Amino acid sequence: MAHVTFIHGISNKPAADELLDIWVRTLDSGSGGINLPGEGVSTSMVYWADVLYAAPDDNVAAYESLDALTPKEVDASAETRSPVASTNEEASFIAGLAFKLGGTMAAAEAVEAIPPNRGLEGLPYERVPLPWPVKKAFLETFLRDVHHYLFNTSFSPRPGTTFKVQDEIRKRFVKAVNAVDRANGPHIVISHSMGTVIAYDCLKRVKKSAHVDGLITVGSPLGLDEIQDKLQPGWTRQNGYPSERNDGRWVNVFDRLDPVAGFDPFISNDFQRVGKAEIKDVEVSNSGAWRHSIVKYLKADDLRQEIARMLEL
Repeated sequence: MAHVTFIHGISNKPAADELLDIWVRTLDSGSGGINLPGEGVSTSMVYWADVLYAAPDDNVAAYESLDALTPKEVDASAETRSPVASTNEEASFIAGLAFKLGGTMAAAEAVEAIPPNRGLEGLPYERVPLPWPVKKAFLETFLRDVHHYLFNTSFSPRPGTTFKVQDEIRKRFVKAVNAVDRANGPHIVISHSMGTVIAYDCLKRVKKSAHVDGLITVGSPLGLDEIQDKLQPGWTRQNGYPSERNDGRWVNVFDRLDPVAGFDPFISNDFQRVGKAEIKDVEVSNSGAWRHSIVKYLKADDLRQEIARMLEL
């Protein structure tokens, strides 16, 4: 039986079983959907929200809504605060990411403000920029989650529980991937947002991780220099492809107006295999003003086609 291991992205999430169900159902929704259970494909979710958040998000309906115009329901958490730098390296990391993400959000708003057909003069078109508190919550969420993973910060999401963030999430990835039997069909990893950093880090740098047959990264920040620098030792531009434990293809899916991926969405030149670009960068166009939502990506025909190919459906 073929298998898909999903890895979620930043911010708090619904409970693990609910989140997995949302991803599987969304992938099957509408025309051109893929019914993974119907195709005999098993699934699992590398769930790590509880490493950084006290309790699951119970607003499930908002999370899977396609009508979200802002990140406040799905990609930002009010309980987060920007990480506090204790070294010059951390300060540089946080400042660099904040500058780039802030710029891509502003660029996305500017593009959204342009009418789809500029020849239709006189038609009303109102720009609806993201309110600063919403932008601030998203930036703080992204910076905190990414920082704590890449710097392996000790963190207590609730009284009596403390994790070394990277160590704990790596352990969960390894457990999930190693539990899959590849003998009965391909095993692929589909990751979103911060989950793409986790998937890459583990496949490239964690020796205990089993091999997989393909990797799909969605809305990924892996193109950012600050993140690439923290994937060393292991990552180099000439030999960044995770061929150590990915025996198949790597497809990278992005929307240019996604603030997480938009600063540098094309990553094939940054993760080469022996000096050759082998990643397939695929551009899609999500709906609405907020393009980072996984439920929007999972409805993209091009992403679904790549999943079907990797699973040999």
